[in-house]
Amino acid sequence: MTKTAYTLDNIDHEILRILQENARINNVEISRQLGMVPSAILERIKKLENKGVITGYHARVDPQAVDKALLSFIFIKTQDIIGEQTVAHLLAEIPEVLEVHDIAGDDGYLIKVRTNDSTGLVDLMKNTLNKIEGILSTRTTIVLQTVKEESTLAITDSK
Repeated sequence: MTKTAYTLDNIDHEILRILQENARINNVEISRQLGMVPSAILERIKKLENKGVITGYHARVDPQAVDKALLSFIFIKTQDIIGEQTVAHLLAEIPEVLEVHDIAGDDGYLIKVRTNDSTGLVDLMKNTLNKIEGILSTRTTIVLQTVKEESTLAITDSK
């Protein structure tokens, strides 16, 4: 799907806020909250999906419930040249890697990783990351406690 420019109005912003809070909400309930007819809400949501504004609908899963309690961030220095993302694409294929960010500074990438425990993290680093050609070094930060972890965006009204 190709992303094209799409100007969002205040109603689009409200729809996005509502859907971020509860992606399972039905169009009738959204239309009730916004004082619109359900068909108009459906049309707007379809436009937001088709334009790539809404990229998917996801369930939030408690990491501890699926034995992925250890959260780590790993800074990765690579031999990739600027604009080349060979290593980034290989990192993105690893199931434990939740996010891959191409960052400014000495390190080339920052990845967010969830594993079952420190043994799982060591295994990931030794048996997966260590085998990716182009990685020069890593620097790992283990999260002791998460105060806030959010996937919803702060959406402000259009001007």
